[in-house]
Amino acid sequence: MRRHVTAYGFLSAALVVFAVFSWYPIVRGVVLSFQQVNFVTSPDWVGWENFERLFADPLFGVAWRNTFYFTVLALIIGFGVPFLTAVVLNELRHAKGYFRLLVYLPVMLPPVVTALLWKWFYDPGPGLFNSVLRGLGLPTSQWLDSSSTSMISLVLVITWANMGSATLIYLAALQTIPGELYEAADLDGAGVLKKVWHVTIPQTKFVILMLLLLQVVATMQIFTEPFVMTGGGPEESTVTVLLLLYRYAFYYNDFGTASALSLILFAVLGTFSFLYLKITKKADG
Repeated sequence: MRRHVTAYGFLSAALVVFAVFSWYPIVRGVVLSFQQVNFVTSPDWVGWENFERLFADPLFGVAWRNTFYFTVLALIIGFGVPFLTAVVLNELRHAKGYFRLLVYLPVMLPPVVTALLWKWFYDPGPGLFNSVLRGLGLPTSQWLDSSSTSMISLVLVITWANMGSATLIYLAALQTIPGELYEAADLDGAGVLKKVWHVTIPQTKFVILMLLLLQVVATMQIFTEPFVMTGGGPEESTVTVLLLLYRYAFYYNDFGTASALSLILFAVLGTFSFLYLKITKKADG
């Protein structure tokens, strides 16, 4: 009993911090989603009115469609690139540390700095990308100013900014693969692609599945880049769920509806995570 009391005594500070700054805001957010509140006047209990207001808002469907579209693009572009980069880095024999640092450098930049830097890159006038295209005699692009290219432009920013962490995790997983497996594959006459498919991917399966889940959850909560770079435009083509939530809270001063939207997002991500883990666990079994 004394040991347990001592252990919980040491844990008490962390538990208080989690209770005040994590658990209480979650419970408070659930309560707010059923209230009309602006933190100026007394809150009014309105039941499901906040959710009805959301479902009646045309931007609600637009935001979810844009968020899902962004998530799919991020998986197609941003999920495979870190893995392939890790495979290449793992095969290097010289300057390993230099290239690993080079890949990880973007992660150390604050997200707002990254967004502002790429916003200048995408500038249709003196921006870096269009300047290079004009120098090569190629047609320029509107990048962020066109609804057809704005979302893919944001995905490229996210991929560049966040691939360093995933690359290092993949690299650490690759270095745990026994060399005998690759030697056996060489004796069987397997090429590079077959070794990656039959040795590398199966041996890093757990890491790949976990990073896939984390990436989906992270990309569904995209906010900084569209907020800083496009503001949701052009033509609301980059309005995401969190950006819409921000508008409700800080543009319309409607924190109840913003909390309702956050609760819906929590339910969607929680359901996806539960089903994903259940399916992957069944597949492993």
